[in-house]
Amino acid sequence: MVTLLTTPADRELVITRTFDAPPARVWEAWTVPAHVREWYGVSGLTTTVVDIDLRVGGAWRWGQAAPDGQQIVFSGRYEDVVPVERLDYTEVFEQMPDGDPVRVTLTFDATPDGGTALTSTSFWPSNEIRDQALAAGMEAGVREQYDRLAEHLTSM
Repeated sequence: MVTLLTTPADRELVITRTFDAPPARVWEAWTVPAHVREWYGVSGLTTTVVDIDLRVGGAWRWGQAAPDGQQIVFSGRYEDVVPVERLDYTEVFEQMPDGDPVRVTLTFDATPDGGTALTSTSFWPSNEIRDQALAAGMEAGVREQYDRLAEHLTSM
């Protein structure tokens, strides 16, 4: 399966991927800390934190550590939670906390063959910040992370 990243409009980034698992399983893999720990991030780093308070207004925080001890942590708040269908949340890169948060809508859509089309639509504070994230290697990291998620889904 292919993970696609596109920038269809100002400040927008859309990530799409179809998984060979029903929406309920993909939702569980994305919202239960024990599952997230198995696939989150990139393989060269160690997942150090996965906190999820899955309710409107609840906080989330996911992070990894590099071998040199550098922390890479993202966090935010859930703005809307529609189980097995949609998550709306904010996201902040904690190592650059001064900027406005990214706003993300994540949808879990059933496909005719029983899989899930996962779509992440994010709105960034500016095109410059979005493009800096992409230039810093975000695309490769997202592709690896989604591949890891696909692998984990087969073992659930």
